[in-house]
Amino acid sequence: MNDLRPSIDTLLVATVVSALAPFVSALVPGGRVPQVVVLIAGGVLVGPQVLGLADPRSVTLISTVGLGFLFLMVGYESEPSMLREHSGRLAVVAWVISAVAALVVVGILQLTGFVRAFVPVAIALTTTTLGTLLPILRENNLLIGDFERYVIAAGATGELLPILAIAVFLTTGNTYVALLSLASIGGLALVLSFVPRLMPSGSARRILAGEEGATFQATLRWTIALLFLLLAFAGRFGLDVVLGAFLAGVVLRRWAPPSDKRALDDKLDAIGYGFFIPVFFVTSGMGLDVQSIVAAPARLPVFFILLLVVRGLPALLVYRQALPAAQRLQMVFITATALPLLVALSQIGLANGTMLPENAAALVGAGVLSVVAFPAAAVAIAARRQAA
Repeated sequence: MNDLRPSIDTLLVATVVSALAPFVSALVPGGRVPQVVVLIAGGVLVGPQVLGLADPRSVTLISTVGLGFLFLMVGYESEPSMLREHSGRLAVVAWVISAVAALVVVGILQLTGFVRAFVPVAIALTTTTLGTLLPILRENNLLIGDFERYVIAAGATGELLPILAIAVFLTTGNTYVALLSLASIGGLALVLSFVPRLMPSGSARRILAGEEGATFQATLRWTIALLFLLLAFAGRFGLDVVLGAFLAGVVLRRWAPPSDKRALDDKLDAIGYGFFIPVFFVTSGMGLDVQSIVAAPARLPVFFILLLVVRGLPALLVYRQALPAAQRLQMVFITATALPLLVALSQIGLANGTMLPENAAALVGAGVLSVVAFPAAAVAIAARRQAA
């Protein structure tokens, strides 16, 4: 039992920080700060580098499950079919431009010695955090009319394509093995998505669809089993858990009982955003190397500006026929907002020894700043437009 004490103590600290986050977020002077920023900042405060109240290594498993739940929710909320629409095609074009720009910029930075991990840094500069953006944009009534379709398509592309890039380029084997592994886990996900259709129309289907609110909680239990199955499958094939979790969400979207989808949404929000995901962000803050940021302060603003230039600016060109000037400028800031994948990429880069600690910390710090500044800029543009 004494072996569990560090884990319990760290988990207690993490849950207290996550419980206080909504109050801190609402009470910060000058406006509402996104909770994810409060969670990471709280993790830094209670972590080994400041107060020393918790050790993130003792809750690695729970933190990994939190990361899995985060990207399960991303996959569950995504609509891959949207990529075939006009908004989706424009989003893919914008991402490809960002990817090419990222390769050029990071290549130059690598030649100067500024970065060592070429691939994870380049992927990081092409990401968008749709899950963090949606609540902020909805609170400020920015998702109105066709603009919502363009935002969701751009955000989904900025999460899906980097996740696939992680699976192909950041696996433990070579690229061909990675592609084979990717095809294998994709095939498994496709097979699993048809499981509900193969069920007989008798008691098994009634348990999943008709008793969603009952004590058994069958669909929720199968959701968790599905998540761990694809996480374990991804791990066996040398793929990152982010891909397995994302595919679990895509499969779950096909599993969700249409008659009671709202109930399943509420339960996933409760178990994911109520516990596991906040713990992941708090422990990520605990592991953030603040001393490296202080020792190399120029890196954080460089990555912050590159997020805006590499990921955001292509929106001005790509959406010139689809959106008015004000909304194109909003798309610049919306698509440049990134954080969860930056945390995941930093952890991958540190784990395989390819990313400099100061760059990993600076990337996450730039992501935190982007969540604070860029959505606020988009909201300010909308307010000015309405006033005009």
